[in-house]
Order: sequence, then structure tokens, then C-alpha cells
Amino acid sequence: MEKAGAAEAIAKVSSIFIYPVKSCRGISVSQAPLTPTVLKAPGMDVLKVSLSAPPEKADGVSMWEWSGSALDEGDAASKWFSDYIGKPSRLVRFNTVSETRPVEPEYAPGYKTMFSDKYPYMLISQGSMDALNQLLREPIPINRFRPNILVDGCEPFSEDLWTEIKIDKLTFLGVKLCARCKVPTINQDTGIAGPEPTNTLNKIRSDTVLRPTRKQQGKVYFGQNLVCKSFLTGQKGNVVTVGDLVYVLNKVSSTDEAAA
Repeated sequence: MEKAGAAEAIAKVSSIFIYPVKSCRGISVSQAPLTPTVLKAPGMDVLKVSLSAPPEKADGVSMWEWSGSALDEGDAASKWFSDYIGKPSRLVRFNTVSETRPVEPEYAPGYKTMFSDKYPYMLISQGSMDALNQLLREPIPINRFRPNILVDGCEPFSEDLWTEIKIDKLTFLGVKLCARCKVPTINQDTGIAGPEPTNTLNKIRSDTVLRPTRKQQGKVYFGQNLVCKSFLTGQKGNVVTVGDLVYVLNKVSSTDEAAA
């Protein structure tokens, strides 16, 4: 067995996904962020968006409990989205120069994110995905759950217990089980929603099942939210790469102990 200090490598990174536009299709990458980005939609011309920061500022942007300013990608992008969606829209970028959006301080004080729902990273294991699909009449793809990091080689749902892991030179904290909304019920190719996987998750991944001694919140969980401890300490220049080993440095003994 390969080890990092006293920790044992129990999985490998099998896929990495990024989501350049919130709620739009994810992109599978091998390690590095993209330099240019293009957006495509049926019946629409390709929209090209430069990664250079746009000069225009948009005020009054909100995301859940946060509100502030953002950088407006311009009228061409606005028209593209407005025409496709059928309602007035603007494409904006998080303004990292003037804005800060903290994650939930009770779970990860000092960490921040941008336009993601709650946390900057989310990890799922292939074993968990396989275990769920064995219970479904029609298997679903991983894109329903929109993870950033997919790992393989560990037991199903073992990521529930991970509170600190190391991938290559980067240390991540598992801070909170990922509570799932209705998005996983939507077919990413057709836009049609169905009852699964929520019906099955209610049977095997609910508060009642995973956290019987805790206050019940009526939620189901799939995946582990992460923050990068290395970035908080100022470490730079490292990337997560497909094939990297995953070392578990700390974990809880049961899902009843896991934060959620």
C-alpha cells in the first residue's frame, strides 16, 4: 500500500469537472483550468467568452444570502442568453478584486467561494455512484450530481466520513455532507425531470438513515463538500490531476458524526 506519512492511499482521482457558467453543462478536464471558453446551445451561434476580466461592473447581483457587484460580460453575451432563455439575462463574472463571499462560517470559518451554491468543491466516489445505480431501474450518469472531483477505488459512501484528505500536494477538508436539491432529478440532455434518484435517496440517504440521533432536516445527502486547506495557508501552484492518489488523513467513524 502507498502511504503519505501515516495515511494510506485508498482511491484515485478518476475525473475532474469544472462548471464555467453556473447551472450550465460541466466540462471534464485532466488537470488545468481552460484558457478560453465557448458556450454552445441548440440552434444558437457559438458565443465566445474571453477569460480576460471584462471592464463593466454590474451592481445588485445576489446568490442565496450574498449580494454584491460582479463583472458584466457585455451586451453580446446578454443577447445570446436572453434570446436562448427567452427572458432578459446578463452573464456576469464574480469580481474577485472587490468582493468576498464566505462559505458557511459554522462549518468552515475563513474559507470563501464565488457563485457556487455553498462550497467551492464537491467530491463523490464512483463506488457511491455505482451503489446508487444498482438500486435504480434506469441508471443515471454522474453529471446529475455535478461533482468537481470523482474518485475511484474506495468503498461506496466512504467519502461521507472523510474530514481531511490529501490529493497530490493539496490538503482538503471535508466540511459538510452535500444535501441534494431537485437538480439530480433532471435529465441533463433533455431537461425533463423525474422522481429519481430522489425517491431512492430518500430510502437510503436521508437524515433518518444517516443521522438518526441528530435533528432531522428532511434532507437527502450524496457527496462531500470540500474546502482547500492549502489555499487558506497561501500555498499556490499545485493542481489536482486525473490519476492522483487520494490519502485520508482524518475521518469520523460514522455518518451520525459527520457534519451536514
